[in-house]
Amino acid sequence: MPEKIIESIAVKKLDILDEKGNADESLLPALADADIKKLYELLVLARTFDHRALNLQREGRLGTYASILGQEASQIGSAFALEKTDWIFPSFREMGVYITMGYPLYMLFQYWSGDERGIKPPDDLNIFPVCVPVGTQVPHAAGAAMAVKYTGDKRAVVAYFGDGGTSEGDFHEGLNFAGVFKLPVVFICQNNHWAISVPREKQTASKTLAQKAFAYGFEGIQVDGNDVFAVYKATSDALKKAKKGDGPTLIECFTYRMTDHTTADDASRYRPPEEVKTWEAKDPISRLRLYMEKKGLSTEAYQREVEETAKTKVDEAVKMEEAIERPDPKDMFTYTYEKLTQRQMRQMKEL
Repeated sequence: MPEKIIESIAVKKLDILDEKGNADESLLPALADADIKKLYELLVLARTFDHRALNLQREGRLGTYASILGQEASQIGSAFALEKTDWIFPSFREMGVYITMGYPLYMLFQYWSGDERGIKPPDDLNIFPVCVPVGTQVPHAAGAAMAVKYTGDKRAVVAYFGDGGTSEGDFHEGLNFAGVFKLPVVFICQNNHWAISVPREKQTASKTLAQKAFAYGFEGIQVDGNDVFAVYKATSDALKKAKKGDGPTLIECFTYRMTDHTTADDASRYRPPEEVKTWEAKDPISRLRLYMEKKGLSTEAYQREVEETAKTKVDEAVKMEEAIERPDPKDMFTYTYEKLTQRQMRQMKEL
C-alpha cells in the first residue's frame, strides 16, 4: 500500500508594520489613535529605563542587568493585549512587560540593585517574580492555566521565555501539558537569536521555533518581533482563543538582542558586528515613529514631550529607589530555614 500523509503543518508569519513605517491596513489591529500613542510612549519609557539601568550598573549602583534593547516591541506589544486579571510568568528580560502592566519603576530598580523586596508584586497585578533559571516558569504557567480552567475564570496565562528556553526540558513538559489539557495559556518566545553565546541555529534544527507547538497539538505562529502591531494582534488573538476554551498558542517573536546577554557578558567576542548593524535598521521604536508621522499622530514637539516625560519618570524612580532603607544583610540567612544551620552561623560571623 502507498504511504499516506496523516499530518502536515503550516507555520504562518505575521508582519504588519515595516521598517519604513508602512503598514498593511488590512491587517492592522483595531487600535484607537490614543492606543497607538500609548504604545509609543511605553516603548520610549521602556528604552529610557533600560538605558538608565545600564548606566547605573556601570556606576556600581545596580548589579548585573539584562538589557531589553531591541526587544521592546515583543514585550510591550504583547503586554498591551493583556488584562490585569491575566496571570504573567516572566523570565529575566521582561522589564517592558512589567512597565506596560504598571509595575512601579522604582521597585524594578530596587530588584536590580540586589534588594529582592523590589520584586514582590503589587496586590493589583498578577505578575510573578523574575525567573532566572531560563525555563522553569513554563510548567508553572501551565499549572496556573490548569487552575484557571478548573475554576472557570475567564482569564488567561502568559509565559515569556527566550530561544534558549526552548532547549530546556521545562519548555517541552509545559507545552505537552498545555496541549493535552487544552489549557488557556499563551507561550511567548522572544527569539533574539542568541542564548548567551549560543546562536539560534545551534539550538535546534527546526526551521522555526513556532512549529514546535504542533508537536504538542496546538498552533504556533511566528511574528515580526520588532513590529509592535503584529505582536499585539497575535497576542490578542491568542488570548481570545484561550479565554474561549480553544486552547494554547505558541508565539515566536522574531527579534534581536542588540546588547550583551547581560552586563556580565561581552557579545563582541562571539557575535559579528555586521549582524548587529543589520538589525539596527529594524528598530521597533523608529518604525512606529515613522508610521505615526505619516498618520499625523506625531510631531517634533510631541517627540520631545514623550522623551522628557520618560526621563522625568525614570529620574524620579531612581531617587525613590536610592532613598529606600537597605535591608539587613543577615536577612539572607535568617529567612532561609526555620533554624540557622551551622554553616549559616559561620557565614554570618564571617559577614
